[in-house]
Amino acid sequence: MIRHIVFFTAKTSDNLDAICEGLMLLGTIPHSRHFEVTRNSKVDQISNEIDVVVYAEFENAAALAAYKAHPTYAEATERVRPLRELRFSADVKAQG
Repeated sequence: MIRHIVFFTAKTSDNLDAICEGLMLLGTIPHSRHFEVTRNSKVDQISNEIDVVVYAEFENAAALAAYKAHPTYAEATERVRPLRELRFSADVKAQG
């Protein structure tokens, strides 16, 4: 299993709702086992720069690749990219 975790910062706080709505489109892509979009609760004592987190689980690298190749992925990117400042992504193989 692969855990796909993406962190976003918004250009302005006014963009947060539109960013979340755009990212929720990704949940309609059929290749993930689990998918969620969440606003950062910002309770960390050291760092609270991240505004929105996407967390998804995929059976394998092929499923993740199919997800990223889906037309809805391009649509969500087109909606969100102008509204966000930074995007950090990590794909982690589950242990065990």
